[in-house]
Amino acid sequence: MIEAVVFDLDGVLIQTEEIWDEVRGDYIVRMGGRYDEAAQRAMMGMSSTEWSAYLAEDLGVPRTAEQVNADVVELMAASYREHLPLIEGAAEAVERLAARWPLGVASSSNRPLIDLVLELSGLARFFHATVSSEEVAGGKPAPDVYVEACRRLGVAPTRAAAVEDSHAGIGSAKAAGMRVIAIPNPAFPPGEDALADADLVLPSLAGLTVEAVDN
Repeated sequence: MIEAVVFDLDGVLIQTEEIWDEVRGDYIVRMGGRYDEAAQRAMMGMSSTEWSAYLAEDLGVPRTAEQVNADVVELMAASYREHLPLIEGAAEAVERLAARWPLGVASSSNRPLIDLVLELSGLARFFHATVSSEEVAGGKPAPDVYVEACRRLGVAPTRAAAVEDSHAGIGSAKAAGMRVIAIPNPAFPPGEDALADADLVLPSLAGLTVEAVDN
């Protein structure tokens, strides 16, 4: 029996993978670094500490990882304040599931960005626990962020469901032992091998109902 539901953020509730791609790409190029499709895919699921180090050490950005992190977070926050790209049906799906279970967030986004998104969207009141992968040892596909979200919710991962969109995220939730519901991000779809690991694949948030989660 499911006792809690944990959402990913980027690509599930807000359509920000493209914004992350654009912001980091522009920043890397402006700083004289190297950016290509391989670099973009490599960063999907990385925690902020991981991608910041990657930019500084592997992509040639002449700043410390801490400086890179602060710069990019500031740029992302400015973009969110100008326009928050909430995915259609996100608020309704969260409210539906919050009426049945305690909810959490397990995200690769930085803590300030998680808090800002939930504040701007008006969804903060529905979530009992939120975890950034910068607060745990390993980013997705490691299970750490989901394990910690379940711990804060007071449930075993095997009694919780995760809602994910990405290859790394599906792997993370599966490794944690959770029921995995995949809603593939059309811009950056997970591979067929990742989707095969999901317990349920839905085309959109419209299908994310209490019945779908519980079955």
